[in-house]
Amino acid sequence: MFEDKILTCRDCGEEFTFSASEQEFFAEKGFTNEPGRCPSCRAARKQQSRGNSGGYSRQQREMFPAVCAECGKETMVPFQPTGDKPVYCSDCFRSRRNNW
Repeated sequence: MFEDKILTCRDCGEEFTFSASEQEFFAEKGFTNEPGRCPSCRAARKQQSRGNSGGYSRQQREMFPAVCAECGKETMVPFQPTGDKPVYCSDCFRSRRNNW
């Protein structure tokens, strides 16, 4: 039913094969347009969009030094301790949370 087609990439201008199996896959998914980019340009564009969208990366959280109120260990916490409430290291916090 489908036959391999030779297409030209709109980005790099190189020819690439749009195979019969790829055409069948496109048809099963309901895609009506042929790919405009070769596989390597498609992959490069996908990688670039992931880097620019922020959807896969998160801004580094600012951490603040503190001393655990339970064990006295120095730790880092994701908020500025004010001194009016106890601050716990992750181990002590986890054990306290499990006991609630």
